Amino acid sequence: METKDYEHGTVPKSERKHWISIAAVWIAIGIDLSGAFLGVELAAGMDFWPAIGATLVGSVLLGLLAMACAYVGAATGLTTAMVSRAVFGKIGGAVLALAMSISLIGWFAVQAGFFGSNAQVAMLELTGIDWPVAVFTVLGGILMLLTALWGYRSISRLSTLAVPLLLILLIVGIVVAFATRGSEALTADTAAVYSFGGAVSLVMGIFVLGVVSAPDMARWAKTPKQAMAAGFFGFLFGNSIIIIVAVILSKLLNETELMTMFFVLGLGGFAVIVLILAQWTTNTTNAYSAAISFSSISKRFSRRTLTIIGGVIGIIVAVLGAADWFINFISAIGIVIAPFGGVYIANFFANRKHTRFEHHSDVPRITVLPVIAWLLGIATALMTTQTSDGLGFGLFSLTLIPALDGLLVAFVAALAFEVFVRRRAQRAVSIDGIEI
Repeated sequence: METKDYEHGTVPKSERKHWISIAAVWIAIGIDLSGAFLGVELAAGMDFWPAIGATLVGSVLLGLLAMACAYVGAATGLTTAMVSRAVFGKIGGAVLALAMSISLIGWFAVQAGFFGSNAQVAMLELTGIDWPVAVFTVLGGILMLLTALWGYRSISRLSTLAVPLLLILLIVGIVVAFATRGSEALTADTAAVYSFGGAVSLVMGIFVLGVVSAPDMARWAKTPKQAMAAGFFGFLFGNSIIIIVAVILSKLLNETELMTMFFVLGLGGFAVIVLILAQWTTNTTNAYSAAISFSSISKRFSRRTLTIIGGVIGIIVAVLGAADWFINFISAIGIVIAPFGGVYIANFFANRKHTRFEHHSDVPRITVLPVIAWLLGIATALMTTQTSDGLGFGLFSLTLIPALDGLLVAFVAALAFEVFVRRRAQRAVSIDGIEI
């Protein structure tokens, strides 16, 4: 079994990948059942065109953010966890790595839960057998966990197989739906549940964890420019395709389960195979990145061991009903994780020539100002998120997109702190070793 993923070092030039293969991984990750669930939620809580507009705006913003995050990963060769160590210090980086790992395991649990519910529908439709959701959740979680043990290479191979099949299924599904149901249902009025900005924030929240952890994959790119191309197209299309398809099919068919929609369209058998591949690819990556983050905290356990531990925890949480908290979960991720991306992007571009972004560099135990910038971003996102759109207080608005609010405030604060530190250092005068 090949397990060398260079989680504590740089990926050799000879093993770097073309941007298309990396983009395919992110597209395959994005086309999953959680995206379909969000599409159904938006279809039930917004008119058609606002839902499509929110999806496109959120996905473009994710693509632009992914370009910056992927550049950091490719330029430094560091995993996301190691980048956080360089920015926040040893202790601060460990805290961020732990937060990332917990979020990824939670995401693994949510995805496994979606897989279980849709697999149950497929089994019932195909055989008439009604097994408990928990059975499919456990089996699916184990399947996804096994692939994660092989690391990036197996994820890339699986994505190469899954992406073309996914695109074929989605295109055929849309064509058949329009041919059999027409388009009148798309223009029907829908009682507004989500604001436009809140919907954009949810669209970003569903994949922002993948964006912020983009260095884990981007470090495999041949060049930073290729990593940026992979990031933009991978997250733009990976995030938007399944949500848009789910919005359209949910409006036309008036159904809430993606698997049920494809059975209604007569595509159930093909959909079972393809959607299993989609969920397999997505959750394999969650388990892989969670283990990568944990491994940066301590080298005592190997990535494979941590993958197994995290995966087992995720499966247990999934069986306990993690998918039932889906909207609040992605709202929390957008609030907590997006500002982290803003901080490390600002810190990297302000210090791109600093030795802190080199492997085995000496970093302080904790760097306080970046942590403060991150907390300011979290506080901002909490205060600008409307209670109807997720977790938050709705005290005021900035861009109308809470996840973006938090990211931008954290980015600006981190840059301001860097300017403050540099000016202070320039004004400091050392006389006989005493700084004044």
